[in-house]
Amino acid sequence: MKKLILLSLAAATAGAEDVALLEFRFADDTTRNVAIELRRDAAPETVGNFEKLAKKGFYKGCAVHRAIPGTLVQVGDPLSKKKKRDKVGTGGPGYTLAPEIRLKHAKGAVASARLPDKVNPQRRSNGSQFYFCLAPQPQLDGKYTVFGNVILGLEVLELISGKATDTNDYPIERIELRRVKMVPRESLPAPKPAAKPGAIPPGEGSKPWYKRLWPW
Repeated sequence: MKKLILLSLAAATAGAEDVALLEFRFADDTTRNVAIELRRDAAPETVGNFEKLAKKGFYKGCAVHRAIPGTLVQVGDPLSKKKKRDKVGTGGPGYTLAPEIRLKHAKGAVASARLPDKVNPQRRSNGSQFYFCLAPQPQLDGKYTVFGNVILGLEVLELISGKATDTNDYPIERIELRRVKMVPRESLPAPKPAAKPGAIPPGEGSKPWYKRLWPW
């Protein structure tokens, strides 16, 4: 009976910390958070590897090295910790992961980057690089391992995606991961309630009505 109780407790607490909290630091030294729900059920090896790297501090200092407005944001290359940009996008932890291609690229999906089919016909994932989908990407379904989804901070990623970039889609402003840590879902802040139709945004009530309608 005692053994059964322990097994039940283990089952109840399994996945209790299957949420990753990513803290992005911008060039002005401000920080913003993004939370990811990890899908261990669909990609157990990929999630396990992500957790391992996060706990080791592997991602600390990695810069966002690819941003396409309203489409995706990519991060996780250890070469981006240095200032040189020429080889960023090719780095990793020194190994690849078996594909776990089951989930779709919905808005907010988090997936592993990889080399193209021509040199990687098995579609093995890069060991550390991953990207966020800011809109559905059905053309990528069945080709990349999706291992999580954004549950908090999608607006932060949309802000990042709109930053000016060089010709390789690398943001000119340096935006890097300050830390990635595993947390219980219950520790996340509650989402802000949606504004009621016709409600005046905070701070707007003191403005003349015509300024609220035509701020310019």
